[in-house]
Amino acid sequence: MGLNDAPLLFGFEVESSEDFTYIPMAVRFNLDRFGLRVSLAQWQMLPYEDRKLLARFPVEEDAAIEPNFDHALFEMLRTHAGVEPEWFTPEEAPAWRRTDAVPQGVANQAALASLREPSVDQWAQLDPFRRYVLAKLSRKPEANHDFVPAMKEFGLAG
Repeated sequence: MGLNDAPLLFGFEVESSEDFTYIPMAVRFNLDRFGLRVSLAQWQMLPYEDRKLLARFPVEEDAAIEPNFDHALFEMLRTHAGVEPEWFTPEEAPAWRRTDAVPQGVANQAALASLREPSVDQWAQLDPFRRYVLAKLSRKPEANHDFVPAMKEFGLAG
């Protein structure tokens, strides 16, 4: 599978990410998938076109589908920032991969936003990338400003 024709951005990300000042969820997914960490400052050192290119990589769970994300990121950071991304060991069984239970963080964010928690059936019907996004937006105990717009975009809130 090759690159997407255009950067993958959800509607709720457009305002904050269309200029790629902030790291889009598609890039975050691939960073987590490959066990790479970059700071916002490092991200912002990359030229606009490089950031846009990184947001075009597929968001499939199978790392073998598009193994060049990590190589591209390394080269871009070395060339434009003089740094390398930090490595970490990806979680083997993150909560977003499970389809039999809604992660506690998602339930907590829903409660903070006065929304109904997604049912297990609704959660299971989301594609893995959307489950990842909601779990990523729910990792901190305080309310996330993108959580409600994401829930609406994914058809989980009115």
